[in-house]
Amino acid sequence: MTFDRRSFMAASLVSGLLAGEAGAQTAPPVAANKPRAPGLPQPSETIDLWPKGAPGLPAKPPVETVDERSADELVTDRAVYGITRPRMAVFRPDRPNGAAVLLTPGGGYKWVVVDKEGYEMARWLAARGFTAFVLFYRLPGEGWASGPDTPLIDAQRAMRLIRHRARDFAIDPERVAAMGFSAGGHVCASLSTRFAAQVYTPVDVADRLSAKPFCAAPIYPVVSMDPAIAHAGSRDLLLGPAPTPALEAAYSPERTVPADAPPHWLLHAEDDDAVPVENTVRLRAALKARGIPVEAHFFEHGGHGFGLRRAIGKPVEAWPDLWRAWARTKGLA
Repeated sequence: MTFDRRSFMAASLVSGLLAGEAGAQTAPPVAANKPRAPGLPQPSETIDLWPKGAPGLPAKPPVETVDERSADELVTDRAVYGITRPRMAVFRPDRPNGAAVLLTPGGGYKWVVVDKEGYEMARWLAARGFTAFVLFYRLPGEGWASGPDTPLIDAQRAMRLIRHRARDFAIDPERVAAMGFSAGGHVCASLSTRFAAQVYTPVDVADRLSAKPFCAAPIYPVVSMDPAIAHAGSRDLLLGPAPTPALEAAYSPERTVPADAPPHWLLHAEDDDAVPVENTVRLRAALKARGIPVEAHFFEHGGHGFGLRRAIGKPVEAWPDLWRAWARTKGLA
């Protein structure tokens, strides 16, 4: 039998945000009925972040909705918005290597693209021994009292809960990395630079733990809120239509790098027509200026939002293995 890698990848991209996921506390909504590839790994459980509900609920709460954006019968590409129950979908490996990765998918702060930049990457990681946690974070433009801190609050809480439950997942609580894509890359970079910021009131013993990632990988990330290079949609939904210069600076991770930031691995395509590559260039420079270990990869072609599926057949297809090799040198795996 001839091994067709493209066919294999296409089959493996069907996601599992379907009702009745094994071990899920509550079944997430379903946008469309689509077949799943037989045997495709699904989340082993779903972990709610907030035991008494997310803080700062709007007077008129949003309604969780899932939009299916794929016309392909076998490949799903769902975007979730109106999230009021922030949670993590957990992918357990058959043979845990003791390390974990918190994944923050993108979506321009308009929604969270849980398939393309969440479940697909989680399956790749789990197949290589990592325990993966896909974060369904709240969106800052949906009326939450915490405003632009809302995604960071969920990311901090998620990191602390992973560490609190490390024994349940056979992971080392110190070896919990962060990886985010596009606007989820902004969540990742915010977490890796503002992990010590007191952005919410502690609710239990898990909040005594550190939210600092072991290492961080913002992938084609939204970084700067400088209007000259910012992704306009993410900026508007995060900060509003007319933020002050002080607000822009406070929510631009390249301007908030602390001296104890974790090592970073950065990736961007030069032909990204949605988020200018200068976002990653500036973040790399800021990390270097603070003496933080950083490795950056810039590819000529790839565009924006390539993840795994749209990288096939291009040089940028190598990026997950490049990240894994770097992570190994840092002691993550």
